[in-house]
Amino acid sequence: MRSLKRSGLAGAAVLLAASAALAGCADDSENDGGGSAGGTAPGDGKAECEGMTEWGDLTGRDVTVYTSIVAPEDQPHIDSWKVFEDCTGADVKYEGSKEFEAQLQVRVQAGNPPDIAYIPQPGLLQTLVGTGKVVEAPEGVSENVDEFFGEDWKGYGSVDDTFYAAPLGANVKSFVWYSPKMFADNGWEIPETWDDMMALTEEIAQAGDIKPWCAGIESGEATGWPATDWLEDVLLRTGGPDVYDQWVNHEIPFNDDAVVEGLDTVGEILKNEDYVNGGIGDVKSIATTPFQEGGLPILDGECALHRMASFYAANWPEGTDVSQNGDAFAFYLPPIGDEFGSPVLGGGEFVAAFSDAPEVQAFQTFLSSDTWANEKAKATPGGGWVSANTGLEISNLSSPIDQLSAEIFQDPDAVFRFDGSDQMPGAVGAGSFWTEMTAWIAQGQSTEDSLTKIEESWED
Repeated sequence: MRSLKRSGLAGAAVLLAASAALAGCADDSENDGGGSAGGTAPGDGKAECEGMTEWGDLTGRDVTVYTSIVAPEDQPHIDSWKVFEDCTGADVKYEGSKEFEAQLQVRVQAGNPPDIAYIPQPGLLQTLVGTGKVVEAPEGVSENVDEFFGEDWKGYGSVDDTFYAAPLGANVKSFVWYSPKMFADNGWEIPETWDDMMALTEEIAQAGDIKPWCAGIESGEATGWPATDWLEDVLLRTGGPDVYDQWVNHEIPFNDDAVVEGLDTVGEILKNEDYVNGGIGDVKSIATTPFQEGGLPILDGECALHRMASFYAANWPEGTDVSQNGDAFAFYLPPIGDEFGSPVLGGGEFVAAFSDAPEVQAFQTFLSSDTWANEKAKATPGGGWVSANTGLEISNLSSPIDQLSAEIFQDPDAVFRFDGSDQMPGAVGAGSFWTEMTAWIAQGQSTEDSLTKIEESWED
């Protein structure tokens, strides 16, 4: 295990302890304002606890964690904290809820927030910071993020240039799912450029046996969100990261010419009756096909390609061999030209704190370290989790798709951008953007009309 001192834990703890001593509360077990708890931690002197004992004895102190991650996905998180609890004496109490986003805001407004919350969108973090209840991240967390994540990720955890929340888990959205067996049987090569991918698309369409693509954007009240991912991924490739950032921040209108070009490029696939919707129906069927089922025709040999995030791995039926030579796997959605490097669209969670008690700051710092990332990987033997933490050892990930995701995150040439709709005002990112993209598919609404209606819904 890599030393947590290298990850900034010890440095932050020394600063905290010094601050506490100056305040005359270095041995105050009731201290709720940061600093050291005093005493000797249970793991003091143990190699596996190096860097986690600097806050003193945290025995009897609870850290409450509130997230949207519910059973059975919660258990690997709980298991990943064992070393922290053993070394510090603190007890981490987990609570997951399907109503997390709404209930977290209610609890914060009522003055009953958790100590720690896993925030899935930068936009929600900004809203919570606006309440004045989120505590600025301690120095050790900031140092860890500088070392293991970088400037882009730190920016997503910041509001008005103040850093609050370190990244936690992450997912890659820039994937195209396919069948390695189908590709091998047909002699198809994984495309490395957009032109290669479109040439393959046309080759499959001309053969006439199957449709090149399949897709589904139905998701109950959230219907349309997979189509927003399509536009975000393509705009990163046609307009580049700077234009993408301007669009997300509404520094250019939603219907800017660059965005029109991006959506028209998406339409070359999703609105082409010759290319979609393999094994399901026509173009309009995309809007009524649950996103969980969108790629399944690949297994029946009815379509060849399906653009969807890394988390789609969980949607393949039990017994599906998800591997490089198996029934299903994914390749990186290729760049369009070479001007903008290797763009990566993704998402993830951020760790926000509502308390600066020593046990909370200790746990925050632990979660931002490379040590926790590797503990979490080892605690998730079934796969389905990855982090953008560059200290994560890829060999600790059990799933081939998780390993591929980690390789993409750790590629020095990758240009990462967070899901755009998750950063927009809720009325747009979780409202008009979804509905108008659905109308673009289901009603044949034009690109210009769809983007203009979204622009008109944006209130600055």
